[in-house]
Amino acid sequence: MNFLNITNLSKSYGKKVLLKNVSLKCKTGEIIGIFGRNGTGKSTLLKLIFGTVKADSILIKINSKMFSQNAIIPSKKIAYLPQDTFLPKEQKVRDVISLFFSNEENLDNIFYSPQIAGFEKVRVKDLSLVQLRYLELLIIGNLHHPFLMLDEPFSMIEPIYKDVIKDLLLKLKKSKGIILTDHYYNDVLQITDRNFILKDSEKIEIKNTSDLVKHEYLRSNELNT
Repeated sequence: MNFLNITNLSKSYGKKVLLKNVSLKCKTGEIIGIFGRNGTGKSTLLKLIFGTVKADSILIKINSKMFSQNAIIPSKKIAYLPQDTFLPKEQKVRDVISLFFSNEENLDNIFYSPQIAGFEKVRVKDLSLVQLRYLELLIIGNLHHPFLMLDEPFSMIEPIYKDVIKDLLLKLKKSKGIILTDHYYNDVLQITDRNFILKDSEKIEIKNTSDLVKHEYLRSNELNT
């Protein structure tokens, strides 16, 4: 089992304090959901851990070893799915998959995944937004990194793909620790083990949808809509 421990995470932009002394723990075998209204720092939190945004302060410990922000990407301990696409647009899906993986087992995991056969010969630029997001998630999920951070994996995803993605994440959870952010709270709550909300620069534990209302992420009339 692997353990990720983030402490003393703070980030300000000028006089605006976005995140203040936030801590977060994740271990392989669990999925953690992070909620928050736009501008509260969900995406920034992931980028700070991944090292693509410089923190005012942060301590990153994986198992017994401390890591600087600059060391996270080369360490191959944490894989990150951003909101913006990262795949070469002119290449066909099957060729893009081969760019990332040479191991036959990894290739089979992706090529035999649900829905892939229907568009493996299509160029990335011609994929629908749903197909593109699903492909990106498959690639990130099949890397050997023990931890995954996913920024809005359910965004713009059709119901049939949402179920496929949930099944995929629950499968990946067996060997990885997953931290994800998304506004589709029902989909998140169906698969997560622990949940938090970012509000007023701090992280608050969330148990259920009633807590999301309590902390003003949702209005009571928005539940189940």
